[in-house]
Amino acid sequence: MYFKKLLAISLALLGCGASQAAFSAESESWKFEVTPYFFAAGMNGKVGIRGVTSDVDASFSDILKNLDQGFMGLVTASKGRWTYGLEALYVKLDDNASKSVTGPFGHVGVKGALGITSKLYVYQGSVAYRVFDNAVSVDLLGALRYTKVYTKASVNLSTTPGIVFPGGSRSASGSASWTDAVVGTRVFYPVSDKFSLFGYADIGGGGSDLTYQFMLGADWHFAKNFTAKLGYRQLYWDYSKGGDVWKMRVSGPYLGLGISF
Repeated sequence: MYFKKLLAISLALLGCGASQAAFSAESESWKFEVTPYFFAAGMNGKVGIRGVTSDVDASFSDILKNLDQGFMGLVTASKGRWTYGLEALYVKLDDNASKSVTGPFGHVGVKGALGITSKLYVYQGSVAYRVFDNAVSVDLLGALRYTKVYTKASVNLSTTPGIVFPGGSRSASGSASWTDAVVGTRVFYPVSDKFSLFGYADIGGGGSDLTYQFMLGADWHFAKNFTAKLGYRQLYWDYSKGGDVWKMRVSGPYLGLGISF
């Protein structure tokens, strides 16, 4: 029921956005912005494969050391009070050490008992409508957030009790993907012609039991069509299904460059 309500709100916003865009097509022009960015994230939570769950607590320095590949970017198109956005995030981490492991064998509290390799994909499409535009600008939005996680775990240390996956193997891999409907708001406060403050928060669910995100940041319009973006971001998922678990908080500072045209 919770998911159906969120999905209905998101689809309603999408439908209204399409109608408003058509209505204002002759009177207003489109504005586009492309923002590649760097997200200096740490990870804290639980990841599970086939009923074996491991605690993960990786700082940004740990992730940077084990980072294999990464890409983040956001594209927006605005017209009148409406803004359409598409964001993509991909991170691959190799050999991230676990703090402890729980499974059919019990609980093993040995740091690095498992080596965890993870690939995280996040794609989000959103529609926002500006409900207030004065000294402060306020947008309401609906979005669909697709998340895919691939995880491989290998036993690194001999422990008592011994760590084995169901079937007697000492390693396992698996993937899970799901889509959540989210609703949220964002606020812009211009400090001057060149600087503005930014806040964003959303919450939702559907594929996961719960997901949320928030950001706090500042934008510096240092040149025509170019904006430097700096702030703090946190994403959270609570997902578990069929022995696969992704209860993870990903958080840290971000730095981006907005290019408008």
